[in-house]
Amino acid sequence: MSVLLSPVAVDAKPRYEILDGLRGVAAVIVVIFHLLETYSKGVPYQLLNHGYLAVDFFFVLSGFVVGYAYDSRWSQGMTFGNFCKRRIIRLQPMLIFGTIVGALLFYMQGDHPAFGPIMQTPWWIVVLLTIIGGTVLPIPKSWDIRGWAEFNPLNGATWSLLWEYLANFLYGIVLHRLRLHTLIVLAGLAALLVVNVCLNIDIFGVLDVRDYAAYTIIGGWSLTPDQLLIGFSRLAYPFLIGLVISRVAKMQIHISRHGFIISSIILAAILVMPRIGGDNPNNFWMNGLYEIFAILLVFPLIIMMGRGSVLAGEKYEGVCKFLGAISYPLYVTHYPLIYVQMSWAATHPDAPVSTHIFMGICYFIMAIALAYASMKLYDMPLREWLSAKFLNRRK
Repeated sequence: MSVLLSPVAVDAKPRYEILDGLRGVAAVIVVIFHLLETYSKGVPYQLLNHGYLAVDFFFVLSGFVVGYAYDSRWSQGMTFGNFCKRRIIRLQPMLIFGTIVGALLFYMQGDHPAFGPIMQTPWWIVVLLTIIGGTVLPIPKSWDIRGWAEFNPLNGATWSLLWEYLANFLYGIVLHRLRLHTLIVLAGLAALLVVNVCLNIDIFGVLDVRDYAAYTIIGGWSLTPDQLLIGFSRLAYPFLIGLVISRVAKMQIHISRHGFIISSIILAAILVMPRIGGDNPNNFWMNGLYEIFAILLVFPLIIMMGRGSVLAGEKYEGVCKFLGAISYPLYVTHYPLIYVQMSWAATHPDAPVSTHIFMGICYFIMAIALAYASMKLYDMPLREWLSAKFLNRRK
């Protein structure tokens, strides 16, 4: 760990750089997952099958980071309004930027057969949805201009930020006030929601419309009953268990050497694991059990490993800092490029495999470069200015 040098004394707190690095590892895997998803015949056949579980890992990490960073500040005079300012300054600039990127690339995606009538969409509607998308408010299904019923059709990956904002709002209103045993009880109840979705139990009677993703946790990006239930289920347990871990000092696993490498390997193994049970419908329940195991047990253990271990050498420290710095910009800007890649692949089905691989590598490099450039030239300077203006921080 290293000490954060902040102008505000209350902000000075040890930083778990291994957790920063793990967030970056997960973000990179998400990009690769989406690039390979272009060539998938469906959920059971995805080449990097469980990459979507990175979102659930992000929510566990978010619960831990929010609890660790802010729990002690309420007794030091932090108000709900001040907390909201901090979270908006952290999240909103890149959300706006990612939505603008999606708008700028929107008409470059018009040749994919799975997309809606992109080329017939008036420009003013794109501008309107850019403004709405930049607020993180979801659009109704009737306003969809892509055909996928996403919260934000210009940048579908931002769906998880709506749930992130909800978690932060609930934390600022009530969760930070709750005692540890209450949080544990709530986390236990929320775990039942994960089991309900992953095993397709459907106790609320809304999951029968998602046969394509049965016995998975996939979903959460639309204003429909099934997607809202899935999104809340993906958020509730991970965020709550992250808060629990942040409050219990003993909930850490110490690895004396190579803690970052070991925890990264475990995380990557979970996210790249092939479909459990294959494509046989009689075995789909096996995959559901696997995802329950990953979300309820493995991801919290990885957070505890990252919390309790130390970096082995400056090389790992630099890697963790870089991965942590680009993780959020990478996640929030990469998906418009994926739309373009999907369109290119659909219009060049006869291109050699080597060409498709080359183009995939190019899109990956572009995603990393866009994330780094937006972080250095836009996100960091803007957040510094906003912090100085609204949080009374000196440069």
